[in-house]
Amino acid sequence: MTSGKSSKQARQDGAAKLALVKAQQARQATRRRIAAVIGSLTAVGVVVGLVLLALVNDPAPQARGDIEVAGLQTFSGLSANHVKDPVSYQQAPPVGGDHSPVWLNCGVYDQAVPNENAVHALEHGAIWVTYDPARITAAQAEALQGALPETYTVLSPLEGTTSPIMLTAWGAQVGVDSPEDERIKLFVSKYWQSPDAPEPGATCTGGIDAPGRK
Repeated sequence: MTSGKSSKQARQDGAAKLALVKAQQARQATRRRIAAVIGSLTAVGVVVGLVLLALVNDPAPQARGDIEVAGLQTFSGLSANHVKDPVSYQQAPPVGGDHSPVWLNCGVYDQAVPNENAVHALEHGAIWVTYDPARITAAQAEALQGALPETYTVLSPLEGTTSPIMLTAWGAQVGVDSPEDERIKLFVSKYWQSPDAPEPGATCTGGIDAPGRK
């Protein structure tokens, strides 16, 4: 009888130990799952933090319409007819209007360019930047060139303008005094290849070169 009780007791003890081991294993598995979830959440938090940090340090480009340029003048109701005769423009340099059927090739010129051809380049979304050589040095003109995009830009001298440097797009213009003026960057961001031009994205090559093309 004693032997039977001992055998029964041994089985009960073994079952209890097995249950205890299983319970410990279950608790360990639960802790591992919790740790994995916490790790995943932490990783997500790190990624979100990095994304937010990137947005703070390198924010998305500002929408064109939200860019403000101090002193900017805008002009509406401009005609865009192709004409063969010279055009009398109200602005210097002109901001749009009737123009030559042939556009001026974008680039850098060291002589004044024909208004009618340059206006056609504006029609294609180019920016036309002029500088008065009597008020802007050669070094400043070179610095100005470095501040502009390499494409869809015309840079040329023009004497007697209101400001030493004039930035012109189709229907928009602002004058600045030096190549260091922050409004140059703002104007380019707002109007370079602007959808406000009559033919944005049309080519700025394949037209004509004016004298003095570099």
